Amino acid sequence: MIRVLVAEDHTIVREGIKQLIGLAKDLQVVGEASNGEQLLATLRQVPCDVVLLDISMPGVNGLEAIPRIRALANAPAILVLSMHDEAQMAARALKVGAAGYATKDSDPALLLAAIRKVAGGGRYIDPQLADRMVFEVGLTDARPAHALLSEREFSVFERLVQGASVNEIAQQLALSNKTISTHKARLMQKMNVSSMADLVRYAMEHKLL
Repeated sequence: MIRVLVAEDHTIVREGIKQLIGLAKDLQVVGEASNGEQLLATLRQVPCDVVLLDISMPGVNGLEAIPRIRALANAPAILVLSMHDEAQMAARALKVGAAGYATKDSDPALLLAAIRKVAGGGRYIDPQLADRMVFEVGLTDARPAHALLSEREFSVFERLVQGASVNEIAQQLALSNKTISTHKARLMQKMNVSSMADLVRYAMEHKLL
C-alpha cells in the first residue's frame, strides 16, 4: 500500500484529491495539510511514501518546503501538483528536490500513475510540460524574466503579487524588512518592471498568479 499525504490549501480541491486516491486499491491517504508549517509538523508524526504538494500554499510555500521535506529522516518522494503549467516553475521544483511535477488539470488516471511512479523511485513530468522543458529551460534567449530570480527572490515575488506587504513577507520568511525590501528592489530590476502593477500584470500573463 502506497501511503500518501495531501498538502493543499483549498479544502474542496483537497477533498477531491482524497476521493480520487481513495478509489485506487493500492493507494491510501494517511494525512493532510493546508499550509507548509502544518505539512512539516504532520510529516514528523505520520510516515508516508509520497507527499502530493501544492506549490502555492500560504506561509511556507511548496518550493520552500521541498528541501525541508528532503532533509527529514526517511524523507518521502515529493510529487508537486500545481496550477502552473509552466516549464520554469517545474524546473525549479525538480531542481530543489521534487521527484515529479503534475498540473491540476491532469487526467485523474495520469495523476494516480504519477503517484505510483514517484513512490517506486521514478520521476514524473506532466507530458504537456515535458517538451517545453526540453526546449525552454536553460536556453538563455528563451527564458522568461522570472527565471533569472534566485529562489529567495522568487519567494518574495510570489508573495508580493498575491498582495502581501513587505512587513508580512518579512514575518513569513523570518527575515528583516530591510532584507525583503532589498530582494524586492533586486527582483524588480531583474524583471525590468517599475511598479507593483507591472509585477502583477507580469504574473498574470505568465500564469503565476
